[in-house]
Amino acid sequence: MQQYILALDQGTTSSRAILFDREGRIASVGQYGFPQIYPEAGWVEHDPKDIWGSESRAAADALRGVEAGQVLGIGVTNQRETTLLWDKNTGEPVYNAIVWQCRRTAELCEELKRRGLTERIQATTGLLLDAYFSATKICWILDNVPHARERAERGELLFGTVESYLIWKLTGEHVTDYSNASRTMLFDIHKLRWDEELCDILHIPMSVLPRPVSNSEVYGTVRPNIPGFEKVAGVPVCGAAGDQQAALFGQGCFAPGEAKNTYGTGCFTLMNVGGRAVRSRAGLVTSVAWSLGGKTIYALEGSVFNAGSAIQWLRDKLGLIGTSHECDLLAESVPDAGGVYLVPAFTGLGAPYWDMYARGCIVGVTRGTTRAHIARAVLEAIAFEVTDLMNAMRQDAGCEITVLRVDGGASVSDVMLRFQSDLLRIPVDRPKMVETTAFGAAALAGLAVGFWQSMDEVRALRVSDRVFSPERAQAECDEKYRLWKRAVSCACGWIEKA
Repeated sequence: MQQYILALDQGTTSSRAILFDREGRIASVGQYGFPQIYPEAGWVEHDPKDIWGSESRAAADALRGVEAGQVLGIGVTNQRETTLLWDKNTGEPVYNAIVWQCRRTAELCEELKRRGLTERIQATTGLLLDAYFSATKICWILDNVPHARERAERGELLFGTVESYLIWKLTGEHVTDYSNASRTMLFDIHKLRWDEELCDILHIPMSVLPRPVSNSEVYGTVRPNIPGFEKVAGVPVCGAAGDQQAALFGQGCFAPGEAKNTYGTGCFTLMNVGGRAVRSRAGLVTSVAWSLGGKTIYALEGSVFNAGSAIQWLRDKLGLIGTSHECDLLAESVPDAGGVYLVPAFTGLGAPYWDMYARGCIVGVTRGTTRAHIARAVLEAIAFEVTDLMNAMRQDAGCEITVLRVDGGASVSDVMLRFQSDLLRIPVDRPKMVETTAFGAAALAGLAVGFWQSMDEVRALRVSDRVFSPERAQAECDEKYRLWKRAVSCACGWIEKA
């Protein structure tokens, strides 16, 4: 009887469930999108019922041809900093999930900076003080939803990032893995525990916080009669990691200095820095990559808020393309962007700029600009953003990165990856199986139950599809990058502070 590991991959715009066999091959996939909610400019929310409903339907599809007993374990990976609070007894959310992209707590972050907390937060959590992370989102819900704070202080509410919410729905256990905990701005990444002083400063009752756990262990088993999960009742949920850490693991970046970039809704570059947390001086953050077998590995990370979302913007808001693939076809039809630069700072700029007040801009437009030039400018913008992150990473790490492993939906774009290699002057390696985020979660779960025996066995399952090498002259690429930095300067600080 064929056996599998089920990965639940809950992302920003869709929920997926993927079955992996022992060879790391995909046996089946279920996927459902769900609505994005924009109550105000710069605000982004999800309905938790949409998150759970879409994931349940995806699981039902993935498990359609599977019999009870064929799935040995379940791994969970997720959009990270997105914040949920729910009633511990009923499971009813007290408010919509506040998405990682949401900027509504920018003013609170500014207040905390004025109070001199920037250094304290970075030294303890590895993070920069920004609305991106979960802590101030928790504060907003407690302070703005009627009776939420009183209920939290009475111990009636639970907080979780999305993996915590899904595990609770599946097993009844209130836990969070170390990688997701390290993205909350409340977690001591050195001691692997919640920081009581930071919780006190932010007036967050510690009773709402889940129990931190490693990334590969049994958290609980699936309860019976859960819609979509009936066939896996009793199966252990035994692996979890934030989506970017899961991708780093799924790419087999197990040695210090190995790096990956995920081209998703945002762009996320992570580099394994080994068993010691490296303090960034170049606008990056430090997170727990994973903790496995009693050994904790750290990662330097740079995050771009809007990458693949810029392609969606072209399709859904401007109507310049009908499908994401059409963006590629248009971009391939012109040799370059015709001097056009697009900065997709729709919700501010992440690393290495960390400008909450930046907004998107397009510069260099002429009467000769076509939609093909705009499409190419979007793909080039994504590559420029990753170059910003990689340059900062090289500065912090003090070592050269010899190859960049890539994944995510937009990594199917050959034109973008060619340009990426040109800018970085290193090979860009795309695997045959690009679902490395889901596979990372599956691998962590599989290791916990002996489905795979070692990390070496997991690493051997990765096979390259294509390796892109630099083709354009470096001088040309350097000039393009100089103009990109000039365009970024136009986007910075666009929203005037009160």
